[in-house]
Amino acid sequence: MLLRAGNVFMVVAPSGAGKSSLVNALLAADPSIHLSVSCTTRAPRPGESDGREYHFVSEAQFEAWRSADRLLEWAEVHGNFYGTPSDWIMRQTQAGQDVLLEIDWQGARQVRSRFPEAIGIFILPPSIETLEARLHKRGQDEPAVISRRLLAAGGEIAHSPEFEYVIINQEFSAASADLTTIVAAARLRFRSQAARHAELFSQLGIPHTAAN
Repeated sequence: MLLRAGNVFMVVAPSGAGKSSLVNALLAADPSIHLSVSCTTRAPRPGESDGREYHFVSEAQFEAWRSADRLLEWAEVHGNFYGTPSDWIMRQTQAGQDVLLEIDWQGARQVRSRFPEAIGIFILPPSIETLEARLHKRGQDEPAVISRRLLAAGGEIAHSPEFEYVIINQEFSAASADLTTIVAAARLRFRSQAARHAELFSQLGIPHTAAN
């Protein structure tokens, strides 16, 4: 099996749990982690630019990538297609770069079929009541939308046992520190160290396949 020096981190959470804020804090503190930019067939919204929020592509281009198995995961949402291009992630990880994906639990399942070693991190709210309060506080959604998000949250949270790590985002600084700790620990796994320091491992007579 090819040892990739870079790690793939998948961060999943119900809406309002603070996933984006935690990810943004991590990326700001550690520029060596690269955020995967998804592609979508929907039109750019005001203020969005190609390659920053999304790679905006035609349905024909999206279908061509999907048919050629060049998407790690994909889904249709409200009539538009979204997906994660695989070529870029493979190049990054083989070059020793860590990659982070903000996706849902269904996408995480698809990614694992290609990257079994991907590291899953699930962000939980301290309570459903807190989650509801945060959704109201951010003022982005109508009450009916918030109700739908809360109903969906229960189903999403039910999939948290599929992930290696769970962070309870009760206090932001503590949750942010937990996320940083997970990244640091992942970089010390045998497979990561063996790939990053192949010459040293060879000099010391350590087989690269000594651990998964």
